[in-house]
Amino acid sequence: MHKPYFPSVDGHPPPLRAVCSRWVRFEEVDPLGIVWHGRYPSYFEDARMALGEKYGIGYMTFYEHNVSVPIKRMHVDYHGPLGFSEEFTVEGIQHYCEAARINTEYIIRNKAGAVTTRGYTVQMMLDADRNILMTFPDFYSEFCRRWKRGEL
Repeated sequence: MHKPYFPSVDGHPPPLRAVCSRWVRFEEVDPLGIVWHGRYPSYFEDARMALGEKYGIGYMTFYEHNVSVPIKRMHVDYHGPLGFSEEFTVEGIQHYCEAARINTEYIIRNKAGAVTTRGYTVQMMLDADRNILMTFPDFYSEFCRRWKRGEL
């Protein structure tokens, strides 16, 4: 059984979810024909982009408000390999958080639906001068209000 990376908290809305599909490309495999471990962060990035597109809070939204969201922490658990030309999905699961950060969990599944990889990222929010934000910027506060009201 998998222990949750971000346990549920009473009063928080359910996580936001988005799934994208991919194929393993030749450039992503090592000499053994399996995905090189350093490629998984880019798969996580695909899911973050899908979440942003689906819920209207992507990187460009932050950029337009002079906020950047760099990765502060990343963790990856490998359960099984993916191979060249293999079809797979990456599910991004954004968990609600009261702090000025973004907590996202990832689940990679092969075509049969078996989990091959799990992981998470924590992104911090910085202003235009690269100072850490301690509270949500206004646009993100509004996004969170809509999330809590179930409007997303």
